[in-house]
Amino acid sequence: MKLLDRYIIKKFLGTFFFAMLLIILIVIVFDISEKIEDFMGKEAPLSAIVFDYYFNFIPYFVNLFSPLFIFISVIFFTSRMASRTEIVAILSSGISYTRLLFPYMISALVIVVLSLYLNNFVIPKATKNRMAFENKYIRNAYYNNDRNIHKQLYPGIYMYLERFETTNKTGYRFTIEKFMNGEMFYKMNAESITWDSIKKQWSINNYYIRYIHGMDESIVKGNKIDTALSFTPKEFGRKDNTVETMDYYELNKYIIDERMKGSDKVEVYQLEKYKRIAFPFATIVLTLIGVSIASRKVRGGIGMHIGLGIFISFAYIMFMQVTTTFAASGLTSPLVAVWIPNIVFAFLAFYLIKKAQK
Repeated sequence: MKLLDRYIIKKFLGTFFFAMLLIILIVIVFDISEKIEDFMGKEAPLSAIVFDYYFNFIPYFVNLFSPLFIFISVIFFTSRMASRTEIVAILSSGISYTRLLFPYMISALVIVVLSLYLNNFVIPKATKNRMAFENKYIRNAYYNNDRNIHKQLYPGIYMYLERFETTNKTGYRFTIEKFMNGEMFYKMNAESITWDSIKKQWSINNYYIRYIHGMDESIVKGNKIDTALSFTPKEFGRKDNTVETMDYYELNKYIIDERMKGSDKVEVYQLEKYKRIAFPFATIVLTLIGVSIASRKVRGGIGMHIGLGIFISFAYIMFMQVTTTFAASGLTSPLVAVWIPNIVFAFLAFYLIKKAQK
């Protein structure tokens, strides 16, 4: 690694971390002003605010906006180098444009590796602690507003609820069906089911059971029966952002379980999984675009470069939102949806680098 490489890497990482530090301080100030009434109203301890909330909020925020600030950082310090004719001097010394990109790529890869680790292992744990604080001192207890809930409990065993109320842990219009070789042999309908927190089991109220044996059928009715089922009220109280608290391995297992249960939100969970991998690689693409734009000395200087850079970065974020919406709606694969923006902007990056080299 030459002196030039160390110089650019120092500029790249130094500008990025300094920019992130400034924006974090600004965001924390605004966040405190917004939540100060909640903190005081629910008597949140200062130590919990600092260590349980803000210490766990910072990694989430840094990782969320890192591609944007990497892009702005690259454009900022590269534009300054171009305005001082440093880029011209470097290329005039016999160093190729491709070689000039080497320290940029090293810096980008360092941030990609760090982001992948944060995304899949550090941030989920930090998010769990942050959400626990928010649920205790900011938000009210969770509630479930889903309707017509379908789940596959085991292969061939299906459950249905019209709705579930987490406040009294009661589900209404309960049905459970069992199949063997594609044919139903058991069906239970009940007016409601209620979780007994002491017995750790369900109370089924006003039930009606059909036992089916080919053409023969027997019926059992009752007012109440206590039984164990393979689900608990926590499963109905899950929020979509609960997956944000799972590390890579926990999320994989959860997706497998939800697919087996026939959940209609598997695509949403897969999006979370694939975004954790695809989003960090946007760092490389945006770095290439940033260098190719900012390495030329143009009229308007740094302001022109930063304005164009912000436009492109927001275009990337908007494109990502559109494609993930398509995936959540089932119009495209989650894997394809999260990688399309990287692929499209990679073509843009290579086009701009070719122009910059000339």
